Amino acid sequence: MGTTAHPQRRTVVTGGLAATAALLTGCSSASGTPKVTQVGAAGATPTPATSASTGPSSPGGAFTRLMEGNRRWVKGALLHPDQDPRRREAVAEEQKPYAVVLSCIDSRVPPELVFDTGIGDLFVIRTGGQVVAPVVTGSVEYGPVTAGTPLIVVLGHQRCGAIKAAYKAMHDRTTLPGNLQAIADSLRTAYAATARQKTDDPVDTMIRIHARQTAAALRSNTSLAPLAKQGDLAVVSAYYSLDTGRVEVLNGAPTA
Repeated sequence: MGTTAHPQRRTVVTGGLAATAALLTGCSSASGTPKVTQVGAAGATPTPATSASTGPSSPGGAFTRLMEGNRRWVKGALLHPDQDPRRREAVAEEQKPYAVVLSCIDSRVPPELVFDTGIGDLFVIRTGGQVVAPVVTGSVEYGPVTAGTPLIVVLGHQRCGAIKAAYKAMHDRTTLPGNLQAIADSLRTAYAATARQKTDDPVDTMIRIHARQTAAALRSNTSLAPLAKQGDLAVVSAYYSLDTGRVEVLNGAPTA
């Protein structure tokens, strides 16, 4: 986290939030430049690139970059970009990630690998069932508000244990132990929407509904809605398949 530079296109964010953001000098953003490291199909030794390029600055460009990385992940043709010492040095003072990914804590869903990215490319927030609370929402807001990050992806995933446990607890009218109940409480709206549907796999349905609901809430967020309205930010809901590694877009994909 480095010194925050406020992009000109973010001047819509004013007042108390902007003043607060100005004080957040510890988690900064500037022109981190990705270096691509090539790896052959047989796992050959990576060869660092000799030049660097700036990450995408538009919602469409960021979305395309992520989805291209996911396609490489599915095929096993990874580039491992931005993962060498020169990249580490390039972003040591400042960073400018091009996407925020809100995902689950599940060990099988590491966003940096799923999208074939590297150091300084993503802001990643992970919670059980990718549930949100004020501190989590603030973490999601940080990139778009202070760094000009143009894309947020809410990434649900197949066989989510947190959502499965919450669904069962609410269905059986039981309480989860300790603070796990807080996760279930955050999923009540998704559970209610799931209960109104006829489905053979209610847990999977709830996973998808929750991702869509979370993305919708972020789009209407007081800090993020103006950025989305003027086209500087896209909020996408998506679903990750543990079986195939593929990221399926549910809604919100930018058109350009």
